Amino acid sequence: MKYKNQNYLIIGGSRGIGWEVVQRLVKEGAQVYVACRTKHSEFDHLSVKYLPLDITQDDLSELQKFIPPSLHGVAYCPGTINLRPFSALKISDFMYDFSVNVVGAVKVLQNVLPALKKSQTGSVVFYSTVATRIGLSYHASIATAKSALEGLAKSLAAEYAGAQIRFNVVAPSLTNTTLAGNLLSTAEKQLAASERHPLKRFGQPADIAELTVFLLTPSSNWITGQIIAVDGGLSAARLF
Repeated sequence: MKYKNQNYLIIGGSRGIGWEVVQRLVKEGAQVYVACRTKHSEFDHLSVKYLPLDITQDDLSELQKFIPPSLHGVAYCPGTINLRPFSALKISDFMYDFSVNVVGAVKVLQNVLPALKKSQTGSVVFYSTVATRIGLSYHASIATAKSALEGLAKSLAAEYAGAQIRFNVVAPSLTNTTLAGNLLSTAEKQLAASERHPLKRFGQPADIAELTVFLLTPSSNWITGQIIAVDGGLSAARLF
């Protein structure tokens, strides 16, 4: 029960990476609070606290009543995959990606920062993409939004260091989640995705969740302001 008496909020924890994070934290004894649109069937069994929440709505003040007075960590999992040629993107596409990936994170933080401060060991984890490090076709909108999210994390890491609140970003490559379903929908697509990565496989939610839990918990209490790639070597290694 490594994290007994510690409280963690997962935004978007009913599937994919968020669900993997929830399971790991519960297994280690943490009390987990999940806010998302859909309730997972296992939440009650795992004693996970659940709040129905749509982060695109203007008012997220319900979070203040939902979370405990002291909060040890927050993982913000909502994201988008809107891969189109730049000429096909509308301003509304850029606005939507920015709203979900950046503005949603800001609204959540504005409602939970007092609880993070009270814990005196608060940690926040965001998710970016390998496309902010290397140029990838058709990623203009999502790479723009995630780059802004990385900038937000670095700025807040500096601003809240004195309050002992840490901010870090995990930057995956293609990962086998519902959000990426269309990109991995056939055996041919899965093979092509694997071949693009030096480690010859695409990511799994567990790959990302392991690092997330490390960054959320006191195990990483001297790490802040970092953008950490978990991408099978795509952003750093080239095979000849």
